[in-house]
Amino acid sequence: MAHHGSGLGKVEVRLKWDPSPLGESPRHLDIVAATYTADDPYGEPDYVVHWDSRSPDGTINMNRHSKTGMGFGFVEVMSLEFDRLAERFARVVVGVVIHQEPDPRTFGDMSNAGILIVEGYRELLVEDFTAVSGATATTLAEFLRDDTGGWRMHPMVRGSDNDPAGFMTEMGSVRHA
Repeated sequence: MAHHGSGLGKVEVRLKWDPSPLGESPRHLDIVAATYTADDPYGEPDYVVHWDSRSPDGTINMNRHSKTGMGFGFVEVMSLEFDRLAERFARVVVGVVIHQEPDPRTFGDMSNAGILIVEGYRELLVEDFTAVSGATATTLAEFLRDDTGGWRMHPMVRGSDNDPAGFMTEMGSVRHA
C-alpha cells in the first residue's frame, strides 16, 4: 500500500456506552463521519457515513454497530482508510450522535460512555464526553490532508444540541481552534 509521507493510514473510531437500566428505553449512540472535498472543505459534506449509509468507495466502514450498548468493550467501531481516500477529499470530520427517539438524552445521561481513536496500536484520541455532558451530539476530531498529501488528525470535541440529522449537515462548519 503506497503511503503519502508519514500521514495516517487506517484509523479506527471505537465507541462504548452502558446499556439502559431495566425499564428505560434503549440508549442508542452512533459514530458519524462526514467527508469534504478540496473545493468545499467547510461546506456541504460530499457524503456522510453513519448507521444507515455507507461510503460509496468502501474506504469508511461501520464494522460494528450497536443500538443498545450491550456487549463488552467497544460496541461500535468505524474504520477509515485514509491511505485509500480519493485525492479530491481534503477533510473528514468524525462525531457521535445520540438518538433522541423515543426519549431525549444528552451525554450526561450516559454511563461509561467513551471514545477511542487509534491507528494500529497508537492512541490518537481518548474522550469520555464529560466536556460535552449537556450536548446531544459532538464532533470528536477532524482529519485534514496536509501539503505532502498525508492525513493528520486534530482533536475537536465540540458539543451540539442538534438532532442527528441536523448535526450531520452542520458538522463541517465546525473549525478546530
